[in-house]
Amino acid sequence: MNEALAVTSTDIGRHFHGNVLDMILGSGPMVQFVLLLLLFFSVVSWAIILMKYRVIKKSKRENEMFLDRYMKINKLSEVFPESKKFRYSQIAEVFRAGYTELVKIAGIRKESSSDADSEAPWPLEIRGLDNIERALNRACDSETTKLESFLGFLATTGSSCPFIGLFGTVWGIMNAFKGIGVKGSAALAVVAPGISEALIATAAGLAAAIPAVIFYNYYVNQVRTITVETDSFSSEFLNIVERYYTKGTHQ
Repeated sequence: MNEALAVTSTDIGRHFHGNVLDMILGSGPMVQFVLLLLLFFSVVSWAIILMKYRVIKKSKRENEMFLDRYMKINKLSEVFPESKKFRYSQIAEVFRAGYTELVKIAGIRKESSSDADSEAPWPLEIRGLDNIERALNRACDSETTKLESFLGFLATTGSSCPFIGLFGTVWGIMNAFKGIGVKGSAALAVVAPGISEALIATAAGLAAAIPAVIFYNYYVNQVRTITVETDSFSSEFLNIVERYYTKGTHQ
């Protein structure tokens, strides 16, 4: 009995004296493939996480800066060149889309009017307001889509990686039972290598999935907040156009 324990201890020490990297290199081809796949998901996920953090941080800062300029300037024509300075601001992009459509409508009305009426005020019609509203909605949807880009990969990572790791776990357990059948022994030294592969695959799957889920939920909330602010500005801009331009006074 003591000799069996000594042999078992020796075998365990021979299999597990190394670190995690040694166990990974000593695992089977299928488990190594699973680990490489999980590593790919993890690396890409962290790249997206860092990229989105940078983009959303700049977007929130430039939105605040643009709104500050917007509130201080009285004329929309003076806000337009200022808005071009904020490349990461969704609100500035929405403003440019709405103002560009407003200028197009104004140009069409001036071209269609006679010389005697060229200096007359040009109140907008309902159709003109609808065009501006559609332009604002398109810009809002476009900016939201840009912010949400690549977030689907984080969702995919969070939902699929635990199952990919589970596949590696099942495969490792299959190898463990295979070792039992080949050696005709259920000693720990026979079962432990396969179980170690299974545990490594499970841990790798969770390590890839957990950060992806956390940051996906975080960024979805951030995008939702920015979208609400953009929609609110769009409504306010449309109200300003309707209030002033439908009365025949323009800036």
